[in-house]
Amino acid sequence: MKRTIQTAESAIPVLPADLDQKDLEILKLLQGNARMSVKDIAAKIHLSPTPVHERIRRLEESGIIKQYATLLDAQKLNKGLMVICYVSLKQHDKKAGLKFIQAINGLNEVVECYSISGEYDFMLKVMAKDMAGFYDFHVNRLSQVENLGHVQSVFVMGVIKETHQIIF
Repeated sequence: MKRTIQTAESAIPVLPADLDQKDLEILKLLQGNARMSVKDIAAKIHLSPTPVHERIRRLEESGIIKQYATLLDAQKLNKGLMVICYVSLKQHDKKAGLKFIQAINGLNEVVECYSISGEYDFMLKVMAKDMAGFYDFHVNRLSQVENLGHVQSVFVMGVIKETHQIIF
């Protein structure tokens, strides 16, 4: 995360110790198009391909670049219903939580899962073909997960903003 220090003149970005502005430019370009060639990146950030390749390799090895992914159109793949499920558990000990997490990781309809604070313990992003598909998932798979307490489902009516970019 880029932090800033406020001075009388302007905000000065504070970067993680081993990242510089060229690294951030590389990350920004790769977020926009992970298939961009090293040669094209080098031309855009005014470096030769070899140091760009070395920087990308370092960013991968350090874990800053976790993976490369292809974003798909859910509608065209018959997964047009997105549901956010807020889940609370009956028991809150470590063993029960780990069992729940293992079960959720085995449910393909769950594409994201977050441990959250507040009234609920987890937030799930679920993708289904339609309402009948979600009903089947909810009744026959999710509700069968051990230690499941309460589930509140919220149906997404439309996507306003959807991005995976964290460097702007």
